[in-house]
Amino acid sequence: MTKMKKVVVIGGTGLIGSKAVKLLQDAGHEAVAASSSNGINAYTGEGLADALAGADAVIDVSNMMSFDKAVIADFFGTSSRNLTSAERAAGVRHHVVLSIVNADQLSANPYMAGKLAQEEAVATSGQAFTIVRATQFHEFTETLVDAYSADGAVKVPDIDFQPIAANDVAAALVEAALGEPKNGFVDLAGPERGPFGSFIRTYLDAKSDVRPVNADAAVEYFGAPVVAGSLVPGGDYIKGAITVAEWLKA
Repeated sequence: MTKMKKVVVIGGTGLIGSKAVKLLQDAGHEAVAASSSNGINAYTGEGLADALAGADAVIDVSNMMSFDKAVIADFFGTSSRNLTSAERAAGVRHHVVLSIVNADQLSANPYMAGKLAQEEAVATSGQAFTIVRATQFHEFTETLVDAYSADGAVKVPDIDFQPIAANDVAAALVEAALGEPKNGFVDLAGPERGPFGSFIRTYLDAKSDVRPVNADAAVEYFGAPVVAGSLVPGGDYIKGAITVAEWLKA
């Protein structure tokens, strides 16, 4: 019989965090949905000591959006240093953090630079850890469409894409947290890989949106130059189960 564990989910009320909390609770574990709204703030350190008391693992899916590289790097780096320091003090066994596939190749993008600061803070903390790097979420598709829309069309980078459902991401994070620390990286991607434009076309068709989708190798990914494999795993990875069609149907 699996030993029941206490897992603190930082950002536990958000898209991924709330799903992770439910999965843990459904399996009989104690899950703490930690967020600034309930007095637990990784960036300031508020409430961390009490929240982490008796915890076996932490899943960090905290997030912020900014186009200022210094601001977002400070948020992720400071939060991770506070968290891992508090975890060591509390005797927490395992720190799991969600990052992005190939973030190190896309640092011209301010958000990716922030995730790199987060990864570095975790990897050099002295705390046992697993960094789960995921591809882009199915749930992010509408944001991508909006970002690349102009002049009655959607113009996207001419690259490969392998999106993953938020449910699969949450499940992988929970599995990682309940397992042994890797003290390294694990890549996570959806079950289907293909041209970026094809996924956008499928999404638009499901929305009865007839705008043309054009792929252009010169188009960047939110400020970062990209090549064919920039957004997909280059080696071994954990494969999610939910296809685009299944996600759209749901």
